[in-house]
Amino acid sequence: MSHPTDDQPDPVDPLDAFEDLIAEETTRDPDLAVIEAGSRTLRTQGGAQQADVPARPEDPEVDRALREVEAELASRWGETKLEPSVSRIAALMDVLGEPQRSYPSIHITGTNGKTSTARMIEALLGAFELRTGRYTSPHVQSITERISLDGAPISAERFIETYRDIQPYVEMVDAQQEYRLSFFEVLTGMAYAAFADAPVDVAVVEVGMGGSWDATNVIDGDVAVVTPIDLDHTDRLGDTHAAIAGEKAGIVKQDATVVLAQQPVDAAQVLLKKAVEVNATVAREGLEFGVVARQVAVGGQLVTLRGLGGEYPEVYLPLHGAHQAHNAAVALAAVEAFFGVGAQRAGQLDVDTVRKAFAGVSSPGRLEVVRRSPTVVLDAAHNPAGARVTAEAVGEAFDFSRLIGVVGASGDKDVRGLLEAFEPIFAEVVVTQNSSHRAMDADELAALAVEVFGEERVQVEPRLPDALEAAITLAEEEGEFAGGGVLVTGSVITVGEARLLLGKG
Repeated sequence: MSHPTDDQPDPVDPLDAFEDLIAEETTRDPDLAVIEAGSRTLRTQGGAQQADVPARPEDPEVDRALREVEAELASRWGETKLEPSVSRIAALMDVLGEPQRSYPSIHITGTNGKTSTARMIEALLGAFELRTGRYTSPHVQSITERISLDGAPISAERFIETYRDIQPYVEMVDAQQEYRLSFFEVLTGMAYAAFADAPVDVAVVEVGMGGSWDATNVIDGDVAVVTPIDLDHTDRLGDTHAAIAGEKAGIVKQDATVVLAQQPVDAAQVLLKKAVEVNATVAREGLEFGVVARQVAVGGQLVTLRGLGGEYPEVYLPLHGAHQAHNAAVALAAVEAFFGVGAQRAGQLDVDTVRKAFAGVSSPGRLEVVRRSPTVVLDAAHNPAGARVTAEAVGEAFDFSRLIGVVGASGDKDVRGLLEAFEPIFAEVVVTQNSSHRAMDADELAALAVEVFGEERVQVEPRLPDALEAAITLAEEEGEFAGGGVLVTGSVITVGEARLLLGKG
């Protein structure tokens, strides 16, 4: 196992061109969960594509003010410290005048795939000329990514203004509660207030964790979406699919429509039972809707989707992997349900509008190519289920003769399971760590990697810049045209930091 040096590597030159990718169609194992994406921003209708991920504000005063807000938010409980209750966020909503009730909403939970699905839903709604608000987490590079209006992250100025507007009410609630509002609770309050102020026609809201006691669950979603459930956050949500499903079923409200992605049997049973209890209408992937066909195409895939109202042929999706086709099917069914297709109205959505919406999707941090010669791909897989899906998608979409992994993971995840999922596709792995306090120590990660890969296939570089340089060097050993590549993965934070180092954002 080789060891790091303290030398600062030369900056890696960014190259933005995507490879032209054509491969054979494959089918998806229905038991594989969907991976949670990093961040993605949509092309707005009739305009240029927005920045994928916002950079720091150019105005020094705005940047200073944003850093002040970030520091104040960071002084609160982090996203991994939870007290399972919605009492504090409910109190904040009360003093703000219940802003979350001023617009209908689509609420999304699940283990993996929530953010990708949320953004596809947002794209579809926007294509049908509805003003959207989207709230997702975590962010890849900028905290402002979490709150979007009309398919683009809100500006730094608006983020600051929204925080300062609700700050007196936050402090009022803090004074009345046993615990102060957490980082995530304040951001949730900001999102709901920003959506009401816009105002939006519909909010697309991703839970932070679980469902029943998640801070977002002060909304009554007209449509509840459950992406595939797998084992993650087992210390907080339970250690079985059924237990986790029980928590996530908390977003299913009275008389709502529930859109269910493919689920483990025991999870599906829990979700269906909850639907019966609250008189919810159910749409199930594989029964009421699904993926009819898919074919790998240049830069993505061509899919035929069966929605609640009929078939949508030849939909181009510029994202890689069978799981993204299934995300698209879930997103389409959710939007159809929102418009009442299959219930209040017959027929389907306009096919050309659906095609236009999906064709405008991009995906920073999700099988995203950020450099060529050698090709460097970023993917935010952070648990075993996500890693399995990513490994499958890499094999389908890329023709690497030798793939080097760069892995920086969080210590509270099933890191061994993640490494085992990647072992078949990585020739060698460079283990590292990101700047988060949650990051697993590089040497600890290396010890696990040696057990999975063998000592001769593991290199440890605690500094991410060094890890990227080492992996690129290893990939280049086969020569310029030999087909070596690098996959950076293990955590959204690792991907976000790598993205900055590689000149994106």
